[in-house]
Amino acid sequence: MSHMTDPYWGLPDPDLHAEFYDDVPTKRLIAFVVDTIVIVLLSLLVVPFTAFTGLFFFPLLMLMVGFVYRVATLTGRSATWGMRLAAIEFRDARGRRFDLSQAFWHTALFTFFFGTILLHLASVMLMLTGPRRQGLPDLLLGSAAVNRAAGQ
Repeated sequence: MSHMTDPYWGLPDPDLHAEFYDDVPTKRLIAFVVDTIVIVLLSLLVVPFTAFTGLFFFPLLMLMVGFVYRVATLTGRSATWGMRLAAIEFRDARGRRFDLSQAFWHTALFTFFFGTILLHLASVMLMLTGPRRQGLPDLLLGSAAVNRAAGQ
């Protein structure tokens, strides 16, 4: 299949280079936990700047802080701090790191699917069973999380 007909021509082939996708679902879970802790801490740092009214809408504050955190950390380096700790990063269909637009759309889709339990569960199932370990946002954008060490 030529790169003109393969929508993922820049991503490593999971049959030929399985090491790029080994343990990615587990590493994504670790990254999610680390990122959640970071987002909670950042949100707590923001609360005093809201004259402590942020405590009354803390989940919404976390949603906003988390969105900004994810977009900011995914832009350029293609990995949140949790993903960097777990040694994974996102790549687009051409194998490039995320730019601002890709980071924004991946975060928007992630946030939407996370808030919709059935779509989130479907996304997790796809990560566990798909050859490239892609969730729904990844499939829609043509991206994938890959092991950073495998590409260096």
